[in-house]
Amino acid sequence: MELLFQLVISLPFIMILLWVLYLVIRGAIRVALREHRAAIAAERDALLAGREAQLRATEARLAGLEARLAAGGAAAAPAPAPAAPAAPPASAAAPPIPGEIHPDVTGRGEDARMSGYDVDFLAQPVPLPTPAEGRELTPLDSTHFSIGFDTHRKLAAFTAVNIDGAKLVDLGRGDDWHLDGRIPDDQQTGPEVYARNDLDRGHLVRRRDPVWGDAAAAKKANVDTFAYTNAAPQSSAFNQKPELWLGLEDYVLEATEGSDARVSVFTGPVFASDDPLYRGTHIPQRFWKVAAWVVDGELRATGYVLDQTALVAKYRRGDDAREVAAGDPDLGAFRTFQVPIDDVASLTALGFGPLIAADRMTRATLGPEDRWLELDSPAALRF
Repeated sequence: MELLFQLVISLPFIMILLWVLYLVIRGAIRVALREHRAAIAAERDALLAGREAQLRATEARLAGLEARLAAGGAAAAPAPAPAAPAAPPASAAAPPIPGEIHPDVTGRGEDARMSGYDVDFLAQPVPLPTPAEGRELTPLDSTHFSIGFDTHRKLAAFTAVNIDGAKLVDLGRGDDWHLDGRIPDDQQTGPEVYARNDLDRGHLVRRRDPVWGDAAAAKKANVDTFAYTNAAPQSSAFNQKPELWLGLEDYVLEATEGSDARVSVFTGPVFASDDPLYRGTHIPQRFWKVAAWVVDGELRATGYVLDQTALVAKYRRGDDAREVAAGDPDLGAFRTFQVPIDDVASLTALGFGPLIAADRMTRATLGPEDRWLELDSPAALRF
């Protein structure tokens, strides 16, 4: 009886002890969970910081190249037309893109042997743009066009297409966007960048430009233009008034009747160190285009720049302000400019060979205030 009495008296103390033990165990579990979560967060932050550091290093290298090109622009002025590189033999294959090029090692079989851009398509040879020394681009050949792809920026540095206006084929547009099997998925800007926002997959090689020749080639070219390696993020507002920029090839064909309806067009984004970083891709603020054709044996060319800075500023982290470099026109949303091709070369760190000497808008004829000619209609184009 006495034992039972003592047990009843000590029962509250036992319950209190058990409660205290429960609280201690629960606290220890919570501390362990917090430490585990902190470790995961630290590992994630370290991984992100490493990727950001790689991107900044790449941007710094590109900025350095742009600065050196800008500083050496006068010294690197193009030689007179007679000093242009000699034309390769008619039987020679198109030369590879100079610079450090990664070979195609994907083994895509028949698809990997597409024709690509033809250097001798015009009556005068026009080589592919050449990257600055030390810059790495991956060459990708498709039907009637080629791409110099920058895996660091996950976008094409340039595209080059041959357009035969006399053989164009009218095919339905389709919308079969697909990742390019020749480039690892994580090294190209894929569908996730364009999801749930107002960014469009902007064709660099315009869909209809390589769609010419026999039915099989035209159909293949149409499909090839929908690879993500031929796209770059563009604000959807661009589609509200695209006629001038997207129609430049048509205006060149119409205005150059003596060109045998053949034009070669080079297009790409301007990679800048302050391009907004969004979902792992830096969104280009500017795009460029160079068109080349031949009239009566004379090579001619024109260059253009389009700006979407104001429309993609919202994708910038932090301060949306953009510092405009000295001598750099402050462009508005989707204003199109005709510019000297050597300005395009300075902006892109690409060499355009004989096209600079063939430019219809030579720097010598321009004053500082009209170095970039704003285009508000096709009538303003200088051919």
